[in-house]
Amino acid sequence: MHPAIGDAAIALVEATNAYDVNAVLALFTAHAVIDDPSTGHRFDGHAGVRDYVERFFVGFHTVTRILSLEGMGAVSARLRVDFTGDFGHEVGRLDLSVDAAGLSKRIDADLE
Repeated sequence: MHPAIGDAAIALVEATNAYDVNAVLALFTAHAVIDDPSTGHRFDGHAGVRDYVERFFVGFHTVTRILSLEGMGAVSARLRVDFTGDFGHEVGRLDLSVDAAGLSKRIDADLE
């Protein structure tokens, strides 16, 4: 696993835990995709990423903790994460892919 993927994962969790939407957006490519069946939606581009973070992280006061981080190739990883917030508690996974610059280009998310 390339170090950039681990750095990207940690930066994403730190930015969402700080509820810093602009910092989150700076971690994504302009055409990024977040596909999260647990929400019933796919979120496209910066507008979609903003909607996802504002609705499900800021809106629910979600705090994320990385339980494990497993490389899935040079530019992708699977994170097992613990979510707590106004909704209660959930455990899920984030399959994260980054580009050559270390920006997130795709997240496939789901709850266990």
